Parts: sequence; C-alpha cells; structure tokens
Amino acid sequence: MAEPEQLNRVFAALADPTRRDLVARLAAGDATVGELAAPYAVSLQAVSKHLKVLEDAGLVSRSRDAQRRPVHLEAEVFDLMTKWIERYRRQAEERYQRLDAVLADLHNDDRGADRAATDEGEAS
Repeated sequence: MAEPEQLNRVFAALADPTRRDLVARLAAGDATVGELAAPYAVSLQAVSKHLKVLEDAGLVSRSRDAQRRPVHLEAEVFDLMTKWIERYRRQAEERYQRLDAVLADLHNDDRGADRAATDEGEAS
C-alpha cells in the first residue's frame, strides 16, 4: 500500500474514539476480541468490526496462539505516522522561529526609536 493511502486509512481508523481506545488498550499488551469487548456495552461483532478497520489500516494484526486469537498492535505504522507529523511540526516550528525573529527585530527597532527620542529631548 502506498504511504499516503496508508496514512489516510490510519487517520480515518483513528478518527473513531472507540478505535482509539482499543489501540490505547493494545499498547499495554495483546488481547483477544472478548477481552477487548469486555468494558464496552456493545457486541463482540461490533468490536470485531472496529478491529477489522484497524487491521485494514495496518494498525493491528491477529495471530493464533493455541485456542486464543490475540490482537497485536503493529508499532511500525506509528513510525510512519510519527514521521508525517514530525515533518509538519518542524515546518511549524520554523515558522514560529521566523516570527520570533521578526518580533525581536521590531522590538529592537522600537527601543532604538525610543532612545533616539529620549536623546533628542535631552539635547533640547
């Protein structure tokens, strides 16, 4: 899957608060669908549908462990998201640094003008 398409799927999957909560819970460790569904007032089927969306986005995978089918969080996808977010964070930071420099120059110009006016007043 192409990177932009995968990012679109990941962010769309994480737009739902239930899916974000499932991801947060899986960050603590693998769990079965039943374990993940326990705190919700929804069916196992509803949680399975949420997990399918997360799986299609590459955020989770399912494996077989004897009779269990644990759901596992795929950390590599978070690396992709982090790189994307970091690129825009750096751009925003650079803009703020340029703005800080402009404001500092304006402040210094104002101080210089105030000193010049004070010096003129003392010379009169």
